[in-house]
Amino acid sequence: MGDYKCNGSCTTACNCSQNERFLWPQFDALQLAIGWTESDIQKKQVLVEDVLGDSHPGSAHLGRLSEQVQIGVYESGGKPGRFHTTDICDGCAQGHDGMNYILASRESIADMVELHGRFVPWDGLVLLSSCDKSIPGHLKAAARLNLPTVFVPGGSMRPSRNMTSDIDEIGDLTLRQERDRDNPAVKRDVRNYKLTACPSVGACQMYGTASTMQSLAEAMGVALPGSALAPATMRDIDTYARNAGKAVMNLIQKGITFDQIVTKEALINTIIIHCAVGGSTNAMIHIPDLARELGIDLPVELFDEINHKIPHIANILPSGKYPTECMWFAGGIPAVQWRMRKHLNLDVMTCTGMTLGENLECLAKDDFFERNVGYLANYKLNVDDVLLPEEKIKENGSVAVLKGNIATEGAVVKYAAIAENMRVHEEPARVFDSEEDCYYAVIDKKVKPGDVLIIRYEGPRGSGMPEMLMTTEAIVSDKDLSGTVSLVTDGRFSGATRGPAIGHVSPEAAAGGEIAYIKDGDIICFDIPKRTLNVVGCEGEKMSPEQVAAVFEQRKKVMQLKSLGVRKGVFKKYTEHARSAMQGAGM
Repeated sequence: MGDYKCNGSCTTACNCSQNERFLWPQFDALQLAIGWTESDIQKKQVLVEDVLGDSHPGSAHLGRLSEQVQIGVYESGGKPGRFHTTDICDGCAQGHDGMNYILASRESIADMVELHGRFVPWDGLVLLSSCDKSIPGHLKAAARLNLPTVFVPGGSMRPSRNMTSDIDEIGDLTLRQERDRDNPAVKRDVRNYKLTACPSVGACQMYGTASTMQSLAEAMGVALPGSALAPATMRDIDTYARNAGKAVMNLIQKGITFDQIVTKEALINTIIIHCAVGGSTNAMIHIPDLARELGIDLPVELFDEINHKIPHIANILPSGKYPTECMWFAGGIPAVQWRMRKHLNLDVMTCTGMTLGENLECLAKDDFFERNVGYLANYKLNVDDVLLPEEKIKENGSVAVLKGNIATEGAVVKYAAIAENMRVHEEPARVFDSEEDCYYAVIDKKVKPGDVLIIRYEGPRGSGMPEMLMTTEAIVSDKDLSGTVSLVTDGRFSGATRGPAIGHVSPEAAAGGEIAYIKDGDIICFDIPKRTLNVVGCEGEKMSPEQVAAVFEQRKKVMQLKSLGVRKGVFKKYTEHARSAMQGAGM
């Protein structure tokens, strides 16, 4: 870095980056060649990394926010460097093999950001993303780089018609389209949906994985207070981005790195907020995986333990009534933290350079909790409509970890999206070795009310752990099946999934888990209050646990695991090295 030479007095955050730049004059020459000035190369240098691209609405607008981050860095005396690793979208990948690449993209994004962060010595890091796999990919990379880091959420899409999300009509429309695609009324309804479901940029308008991960990034302290879920079309989100550029320079000055913010205590806070907002089950993959990157022991069972204690207060789609921008108008994550503060560790450090408790006090003094409530009034709502008072809460939490003889490592379920009469269920299995086969069995009316659908070989090693949204939506959109048919899989679900859907069954079928040996007619019993998932009978006959175990041992001697076929490239790399879903499904 110019003629500067480290004398050993640099902060921890510096990592002697200035000394490393001094070693090789070509470094400065190359930066000058792309338009940097001699003054620029003397400054603290910040990697500004986004997922800008024409991939989906959550990424298309990030260039605008990235520019604001860069201005904030400049205003604080630093020099930003812009980099992009475009992400991909679950919604666009539905119904074809593209879905098999979605979870693997988390690993690829993390790897690319790590490469960008390692090839030169940066002083700080700002990350911008909105959605399902880009946010956890960014957080994984940040854990590896361990620089002063600020995350900028890409915000929320405007609501669809009638205060709904882009998921609310899709199951019914897809079912009608599959069964009656030449009907003019169906064609009209499908076209009207396409023109109105996604009215702006930003993440989908419900507490799917995208909104969940925005919220959890803020909850763990790496996003500025109030920034998660801000409407992507309003001025506020640009201000958050500008301030993120300033915040990272403050962290550099103070020498506060990522691991000083994302501690075990901060991750426990994060799980508490996940419970309170009713977040996606995919967080039960991403948060343990991030903890592993940081060397923190965070078993997924901790989600279940905390769920017994924390009320689910956010009345947001798909488990509640309102789209995510209403959550932000009601005070966003800070409002949830304020209500949950007796459960939280308020002494954890955040990216503001202050503690969580100090942040909340500053927001209260700045009228943050009152300022945006008037936007709710536009919809004739008040804060208590969106964030339910604790005295009105009927149950705590939203997710559970189930275990049993077909899920010895565990399985996960979002019980907040399940009717109470389906939280204990015992019926025969219908077994499918791919989601596609199960989906078309639903479409072709080959599934009976009460069936427990088993979809296997869809785990991390089986097929990259795709989500099962097409099938779950087909079930809940069929009036003959909705409310009686359940789904058990070693795959995962969309954060928008509704109904009795149990996923992440581990060990998965491709790894020889018990789910690989279930047959049609085996009797499946899940009991969510008791946290159990078991085969309780074989081929229609009720049996004792010992008898079931004996049957399965015999089946293992004669049943062959499904051949996974020839695989190439990134898909081969991921499926051959992915860990169990209950361990975060990372590599």
